[in-house]
Amino acid sequence: MIFDKKMQVNVGIISGEKIEFSFEDNFIFKQKNTVLKGDFVAEISDGKILFDEQYFTELLFENNNNSVFGLKNVKIGINFHWEQYKNQYFEGNLKIISDGTQLVAVNIIDVEKYLCSVISSEMRATSYIELLKAHTVISRSWLLANINSKNDGKNQFISDNSRLIRWYERDAHSLFDVCADDHCQRYQGVQKDINPQVLQAIEATQGEVLTCKNEICDTRYSKCCGGKTEIFSSCWADKNFDYLSAKMDSDTCFDVDLTKEKNVENFIFSPPKCFCNTDNKTIINQVLNDYDQKTNNFFRWQAEYSNSELSAVLHEKTGIDFGKIVDLIPLTRGESGRITLLKIVGTKRALSVGKELEIRRCLSKTHLYSSAFVVEKDGENFVLHGAGWGHGVGLCQIGAAVMSAEGYNYQQILAHYFSGTAIERLEIVNSK
Repeated sequence: MIFDKKMQVNVGIISGEKIEFSFEDNFIFKQKNTVLKGDFVAEISDGKILFDEQYFTELLFENNNNSVFGLKNVKIGINFHWEQYKNQYFEGNLKIISDGTQLVAVNIIDVEKYLCSVISSEMRATSYIELLKAHTVISRSWLLANINSKNDGKNQFISDNSRLIRWYERDAHSLFDVCADDHCQRYQGVQKDINPQVLQAIEATQGEVLTCKNEICDTRYSKCCGGKTEIFSSCWADKNFDYLSAKMDSDTCFDVDLTKEKNVENFIFSPPKCFCNTDNKTIINQVLNDYDQKTNNFFRWQAEYSNSELSAVLHEKTGIDFGKIVDLIPLTRGESGRITLLKIVGTKRALSVGKELEIRRCLSKTHLYSSAFVVEKDGENFVLHGAGWGHGVGLCQIGAAVMSAEGYNYQQILAHYFSGTAIERLEIVNSK
């Protein structure tokens, strides 16, 4: 397999009826072959792009000076509890296109520069070097696996009188390769200076990917598995990969069947010793960026609802009036204890909801930390006792940070989370 060092990726950054952007240095406006610098605005008008009092089908601004461009009011953490707007800056070229109703700003950038931002956005750029190396390899692997596959996968939706089953594929984008938010990989631009540790991690693992059976692995990761990782089919399409198997986040040999309700209850209320079971702030701070710091107690967490609050949230998220909520019944669980099908019983309606992310979205104004929870009824109120943050598939970022702090190297970290894989250095070429 060959890795083109100059390979570029198209990253969807922001969309809207109006996009405000700026160039700190000279950029070439390709449609008119002119040089631009300063602040600009593009707007949607009759399905086309209105810019500089003219209409265009596409705008391309080429960066020839290793400068940066800025985008205003970029939404990050979309629909999650840390959602916010930031002004961000990017290397590479800027393309603005129209989808007919909105404009989309796309950053065209070399893969390795993209990775510099990803591993600085997913965690702190000052993280443990072995954690940065491990994350660089899986971020590169995920990107190349998805760009190369082009499966044309779409978000899946199944709905009838008794079920609401939905999952969100990562290869559903049609106007660009990947988005810049948690749906794909966090990509939040560049700071003025790249941290030396990030550059070291990129250089040390240049061209390295995880492979299984001679194919680049579709590597996944989440903030905290909660003690055991999950399998692919609990979260996405009904297929599984050998290298995304469920395993305890520990170097000991114990295991527990978390598809059984009683075992899940014991697991949540009496958590085992595992890598991600840590309250060490120094370690946690290596993974959580500033806005993530607002998320507390994610290894084990609790969410409480009055009956009226829960009914209102469910009505808002599903459009269904359940009436008074009678029960929340886990019907099936994945191997990490995450609920994959939950029956919601109300006085007016009953409905079974899945998969894990849809459950999290239906039961919160933003998202629950995970769908690994047990339900306690306190009179007419409901208390959810949960474990972990995210889908739990693949690498557990908190667990990997603990492993790095304890002296594991990145090869050992990757072997722990992705069974049966090999680290392969692709043949590196320069095509340009």
